[in-house]
Amino acid sequence: MQRRFSVDTTPTSDRDTISATRRDEHGNFRSRYTSIDVLVEDSHLRRAPTFSLDTTPCKRTAPVRAAARVRRVALRSCAGIVAAASLFCTTNVAAADASAGFVSLYGVLDTSIEVTDPGSGWTPRMDSGAYRGSRFGLHGSEPIGAGTAIVFTLENGFSSADGTLQTPGVLFNRQAWIGARGAWGELRFGRQYSPIYIPFKGNLDAFGAGTIASGLNNFSKITPYASNALAYLSPPVGGFSATLMMATRDPSENDGNGIDGYYVTAEYQIDALRLLFARQQTHGAGALRAHLGGASYAFGSVDVWLAFFNGDGGTPLYHGAGGSLSAQYSFSAHARASVGYAHVRDYATAGASADQFSAAFEYDFSRTLLLYFSAAYLANHDDARFTLRGVNVVGLPVAYPGAPVAGVQLGVIQRF
Repeated sequence: MQRRFSVDTTPTSDRDTISATRRDEHGNFRSRYTSIDVLVEDSHLRRAPTFSLDTTPCKRTAPVRAAARVRRVALRSCAGIVAAASLFCTTNVAAADASAGFVSLYGVLDTSIEVTDPGSGWTPRMDSGAYRGSRFGLHGSEPIGAGTAIVFTLENGFSSADGTLQTPGVLFNRQAWIGARGAWGELRFGRQYSPIYIPFKGNLDAFGAGTIASGLNNFSKITPYASNALAYLSPPVGGFSATLMMATRDPSENDGNGIDGYYVTAEYQIDALRLLFARQQTHGAGALRAHLGGASYAFGSVDVWLAFFNGDGGTPLYHGAGGSLSAQYSFSAHARASVGYAHVRDYATAGASADQFSAAFEYDFSRTLLLYFSAAYLANHDDARFTLRGVNVVGLPVAYPGAPVAGVQLGVIQRF
């Protein structure tokens, strides 16, 4: 009797994946990444090459020994697999069988060239994480019976432009949690995406709240991650689903170990219509109250998003409210173009406001390689100081209050 290490080519279960392309009732293409949210992207990443640890004891029968020899040959073809822990293996495999435990390595390299004029002249620079955020991570699952599994995720953010950590001195700055998943939903404990960030990334505008093109991202403020957090993600029930999170205060804070914040997200989906609302309230230094909401609808090859947002607090101080309207047209299963408009009122500065007009194009070279192009013009009014930025990219400060900002961006995303 011994346990076996295997590379399994069984596709991930339907519950944890989405199809690469969809067609509506008229046969029109539906974009792979249309309305892709953080959870769906996690599932997509976990369909990439995966090495699984099958914890089922087995006798080494003749067929098993033969299969083991085949696996050893395949593993030898992956350069440095033992020393590098499968980091550079290129075998095209997917997640393990649902009855077996597995640990998968996944990641994103998001690198772009941006040329922006913040009112003082055109400035070129290389960005990392403008659209999806460069990262690598480990995701694991261990079934414990009755349709329930223990799951975990460890995720690091880094710069693909210079190799530095996104948060100096912190290895797993994006996610570090353990939990349990079943038909009843999912529980998570630790550092994780906040529930308000999940709909924000992909469910509220055509630009996935990323690149310089997303006015929603440029004009709003939320808390993307929460530490010391307990979250419950419900399964869909009659089209409804919800996520609830409570975060406790860190002992290093001088005001005790009370509640650091709470987050609530509710969503309803019926056919091509999707409605959602999210709220957060954090406490302590840099406390931020924020709301997001909106709707999306698919018309054949066209998807349309309408969103609103407001917030008060944070560091630096933010007090604004606004909305965005955007649309995306899918030319095929691999090519799509988007346009959008966003407006914000800046209540922190008397009479200040801003408008943004955007356009973008994306093309999938493969299931894991994406090319994107974005362009935007942001008009600040009165003394507003909004600028063009990205998911993990700090925008160039405006040359003077009320300065207009224009930019173009060309980037590539490689998933593994």
